[in-house]
Amino acid sequence: MDTISLWQLAVLAAASTLVGFSKTAVSGANTISLAVFAAVLPARESTGVLLPILIAGDLLAVRVYRRHAHWPTLLRLFPAVAVGVAAGTLFMLWADDAAVRVSIGAILLFMTGVTLWRRRIVEQEAGEGEGEQGMKTGAGSGADSGGEGGGGTGRTAARGYGVLGGFTTMVANAGGPVMSLYLLSAGFRKLGFLGTSAWFFLIVNVSKVPFSVGLGLIDAHSLLLDACLLLFVLPGAYLGRVCVDRINQKVFDRIVIGATVAGGLQLLLI
Repeated sequence: MDTISLWQLAVLAAASTLVGFSKTAVSGANTISLAVFAAVLPARESTGVLLPILIAGDLLAVRVYRRHAHWPTLLRLFPAVAVGVAAGTLFMLWADDAAVRVSIGAILLFMTGVTLWRRRIVEQEAGEGEGEQGMKTGAGSGADSGGEGGGGTGRTAARGYGVLGGFTTMVANAGGPVMSLYLLSAGFRKLGFLGTSAWFFLIVNVSKVPFSVGLGLIDAHSLLLDACLLLFVLPGAYLGRVCVDRINQKVFDRIVIGATVAGGLQLLLI
């Protein structure tokens, strides 16, 4: 890894602060952080530097939202995620920086389009069946405590999003947007969304450490840089916790999707 200049270190510190904010407020905003790391550092090496910072953010998020996780959703996702992580590990054995950036950026934009399409279908179906009893367990009050409201495609969606989430999180720590899109499409509201994603990424990111070490993505040099950046995660997490209660649900959804699109475009253009 080349020597980091002072301005590059400042940019990485700001991106680390955004990691903390994304973990406790707007998960999709994390794509901006990974795009910044991939722009300042070699894209492949940036994943090893970013992983410990993400784990620090995950620990803070779990501390705040640990009681709001929906464990049936997590247990449904993990087998598919394991397949995706294995595929991502194989991909990283031969992928160069350009392949990493283009692949992840394209996947994020594609998944955004799919999610917007699915959400539109669900809204149309909800409008047609508004007076039915089944609407009482939809994406309204139940999802706020961690329930799901995505209709009858839960298992299929979990497999698809799980594989993609595992692949993208292994390749470029970009699983956040994929899982954010899945949870939004499933009807999760803010607390259930944040609690479920907090536990999900703590478990997944910790499990990725041996693979990253084996691939040479985490070494003494990357950990030294992490030691300089970890402190900046805490103020971001605090700011996110303060802001999350003031964010309207519709605005929250739009910010997540908008941040995902922005991050995907950045990965394609840098």
